[in-house]
Amino acid sequence: MGPIRSIDELTSQNIAIVAKMEEDSRNVRTRGERLADAIAALVGSWTFILIQTTLLSVWVLLNLLAWSRHWDPYPFILLNLMLSFQSAYAAPILMMSQNRQARLSERRHHLDLQVNMLAEQETTEILRLLRVFCEKNGIAPDDDRESLFEEDIHHDDIIRRIESELEPRVDPASNPTAVPRASANGTAS
Repeated sequence: MGPIRSIDELTSQNIAIVAKMEEDSRNVRTRGERLADAIAALVGSWTFILIQTTLLSVWVLLNLLAWSRHWDPYPFILLNLMLSFQSAYAAPILMMSQNRQARLSERRHHLDLQVNMLAEQETTEILRLLRVFCEKNGIAPDDDRESLFEEDIHHDDIIRRIESELEPRVDPASNPTAVPRASANGTAS
């Protein structure tokens, strides 16, 4: 590829990269994963809902209105058995598809995090170089805050603060098995 000349070209290139990643993830699925995804796509569609609703309505109507022979009289025990079989198989298949999607989503989140961390490191280095450039050229900053952004970010500390300050706390009175968390000032909550 040659040099990128516009935002439109950069956007097109990024879309092509994402499309290739999506296609690569679809191509590495096992036969079982492909089958689970196909069933999940079918069961999770309006077409399936409408067809199933029609079949169930016909089943019930035929058994309610039948003059001579009711193969499944009210309360439709055979119909309940068939629907139980359907859900017994559909639920694990849907979970397999969702688990695969969750693994893909987790990989994307890790990629996003890695890109964000690299961008943060690059931005920090750019700010450091900009400060050095300003010092060499005698340009004084308006305030002293730029040095704050040159500090290393301690991600473990940020995670601990998020866990202690932002995540909802469980009220120990309502849940006696809950373990009290330490707050930012060191007291238990």
